[in-house]
Amino acid sequence: MTAGWDALCAAELREIAASLRSGRLSMPVSGLALQGSCDRDQAEWLATALAGMSADAGTMATFLELLAAERERVDVAVRAVELVWTGPAVEGEHCRDTGAVVRELFSSARRSVLVAGYAIHRGREVFATLADRMACVPELNVRMIVDIPRRHGDTTIDIDLVHRYATDFRQRNWPGCRMPEVLYDPRSLLIDQAVRSSMHAKCLVIDAQVALVTSANFTSAAQTKNIEVGTLIRHPGFSAQLQRRFDELVRLGMFKRLPLPEDPGTPEPRR
Repeated sequence: MTAGWDALCAAELREIAASLRSGRLSMPVSGLALQGSCDRDQAEWLATALAGMSADAGTMATFLELLAAERERVDVAVRAVELVWTGPAVEGEHCRDTGAVVRELFSSARRSVLVAGYAIHRGREVFATLADRMACVPELNVRMIVDIPRRHGDTTIDIDLVHRYATDFRQRNWPGCRMPEVLYDPRSLLIDQAVRSSMHAKCLVIDAQVALVTSANFTSAAQTKNIEVGTLIRHPGFSAQLQRRFDELVRLGMFKRLPLPEDPGTPEPRR
């Protein structure tokens, strides 16, 4: 068994600190007395380390508590970030695939879901869990920001491209009766390729608490068989910041609402 400061977990450090404060342990502390809190090799090492510090019990308890608090902060940070991987398995490494994580996030949503994606294909499969969640949680607010592409050399007028995308989204890519709010960046429809841009981000934000930032599009292939890499971040500060970025662009009018076919205001394509 390896001995050293790194071998002591936060719970062990706090237990020893509490024993020093209560008087159950006194300085200089022996390795035998420490064996109730950690294994024998670690206890002997720690007794030697504490003796070399020449501190009283109260000072040593404070030191151990500070070390425990730092270890707890590191543990929280490590657990907050998780690799999400789709593709061939790597021996000795375990991580969840994109599709499983996306479904878990959708099913956990209580207040809000932000979906930002570049490509959507077979969305009825990809978004089935989200549509079910929307049906179960009427107050759930779902906003999707998508890319409406203009192919190279395509001079179709904007309103026709938007209408075509909206119809395809409703008929092929959305499985539920209750519709999300869908927005797009109109710059992706500019004729001039020199200034045209894409909504190329791929991410999810759930309840402004958890975020997934990934290379995976919202397609069946990206969710299940492509090689895709993402990061699941269970950090409210980061998640809320990412949510605010998109919300602010919406507030500034950078995105337009996609008029879905069931909406009364859906424009008809020009002839």
